[in-house]
Amino acid sequence: MTTDTEPTPIVRRVGQIAVIGRPNVGKSTLLNRLVGEKVSITSRKAQTTRLPLRGILTRGDTQFVFVDTPGYQTRHGGELNRRLNTSVRRTLTEVDVVLWVWDASRLTDADRSVLDLIPQGVTLIGVPNKVDLLRDAERRAGLAQSIDGLAKTRPFAAFVPVSATKGTQTDALLDEIARHLPEGEALFDPDALTDRPERVLAAEMIREKVFRLTGDEIPYRAAVLIEKFEQEGNLRRIFAAILVDKASQRPLLIGAGGERLKQIGTEARQDMERLFGGRVYLELFVKVKSGWSENAAVLRDLGII
Repeated sequence: MTTDTEPTPIVRRVGQIAVIGRPNVGKSTLLNRLVGEKVSITSRKAQTTRLPLRGILTRGDTQFVFVDTPGYQTRHGGELNRRLNTSVRRTLTEVDVVLWVWDASRLTDADRSVLDLIPQGVTLIGVPNKVDLLRDAERRAGLAQSIDGLAKTRPFAAFVPVSATKGTQTDALLDEIARHLPEGEALFDPDALTDRPERVLAAEMIREKVFRLTGDEIPYRAAVLIEKFEQEGNLRRIFAAILVDKASQRPLLIGAGGERLKQIGTEARQDMERLFGGRVYLELFVKVKSGWSENAAVLRDLGII
């Protein structure tokens, strides 16, 4: 513990670490576990993440800057997915270490396609996730065989099997990452958790609840636009529009008597208050914006560039 008479620890190692993988392998859950706070949204639906988000951890003399990337999409096209994939490729050119995450229970062709995106020469750590689900010797042997095969395809700095949900081996993963970070001065304040402003975090928390509380179609056809964000002392007043593609989607999002929209707002507000450390007044609207996911101007407004 640092006392008032002790100097603030000097960061001697600092670097950016990309967290990459196909959709739904637990990248955002892993980032949140490593940072120690929920800064990136999660759900059981694939491709929840749309915006690259940096989660920051300062531990001792090391500052880790984790970059959560969208799941690389190989099955679907369109302007939105094209931009998300471009974001992933751009991130890989800007980092010091890459964590390539896959589901420990199965290594797929889609996983290998993501691996092929990672430039040769970058420090690469293989991170099979969800090892808590490998409950028999046969599955554990299958993981070991996959790792042996991968080690022959290209140079990995290490393989660190983890469970992001349970926290298994995440400290060991941090230790391994730290060994490969360059020397340098801190990029962010030691107390910082993320580089994203509260306005962006608010939109993401609302969108997470849309993913969690609606059916399979709505989340992928919805976006959240913060129309007004005001702060008065410890109170934040937030007015947000949830954009949908079709008029028929609007009542599905609102729910009978407005109950679903109310639940989305309540749960999002509670998450904001925990992260922001203050009271939040949140008002949500649902707007129909046909073709928003193919509209370059709308995507720019949403921060997807």
